[in-house]
Order: sequence, then structure tokens, then C-alpha cells
Amino acid sequence: MTRIIKSVVAGMAGMAMALPLVAQPTVPAETTPGQAKLARLLEGRVAGEPERCIRTFPSRSLQVIDGTAIVSDQGGTVWVNYTQNPDSLNDRDALLIRKFGTASQLCRLDTVTTFDRFTGFYTGNVFLTDFVPYRRADAAR
Repeated sequence: MTRIIKSVVAGMAGMAMALPLVAQPTVPAETTPGQAKLARLLEGRVAGEPERCIRTFPSRSLQVIDGTAIVSDQGGTVWVNYTQNPDSLNDRDALLIRKFGTASQLCRLDTVTTFDRFTGFYTGNVFLTDFVPYRRADAAR
């Protein structure tokens, strides 16, 4: 009887260990939802040389990708700013930008403050880095 119980317990333990292997997603565990969203957005594009400023005229909307980057999609080019602390980015926040240069450009030295878009409460500051252009692979040649 003890032998039967031991074999049943061993079989159940083996099945329990196999269950997590079946249920695991195909995306690596270290990929965040924001990183996955940015990867889909940049699919088929190649990175160019980073630049200090990007044009924002005519009006270009900025998209905050949670915990990852700030993105400006300008048609043929998607500009990505990974910021100094991307973990602090929250896609529920609104951006308030104070520009030091011309009104038609967004530069790495501009001041970006974040506010909760629903309550209006201050949530932090964003320190920009250089903007990385991503262009379609066939257009980059």
C-alpha cells in the first residue's frame, strides 16, 4: 500500500511540475507589456542616429508607452525617447512640456512634467534623452 501511495504522489508531483511549463507565454518573462507594445510599433523599422531635437510642428501627438518610452509617430519616421528613467512613465499620465528652444521643436533639455490625466495631480518629472528615429527598413537605405 505504501508503494502505491509513493508512486501516486511521485506521479502527481511530476504533473504539477509540468503544468507551469505548459501555461507559460511565448514572450520571455523579462519583456514588459510596454516593451512588447513598442516592439510591435517598431516592427519592420531600423534605428537611425539619435538626435537632440525633433520637429513638433505641425502639431504632433506624443504617446507615452507605460514604463518604456515616449513616442512621436511622424508618418515615415517613429521617434522614440527612452528617457533617463523609463520605469516612471505611466500611460495614464498627461505631459506638460515647457520648451527652452523654438516652439516647433521638442529637445532633450525641455522640461516635461507629468500629471494624472483624470485627477490633475502632479505625478513626476521626465528627463528626456536623445530621440532615436526608426524608419522602415526599405526606406532607410
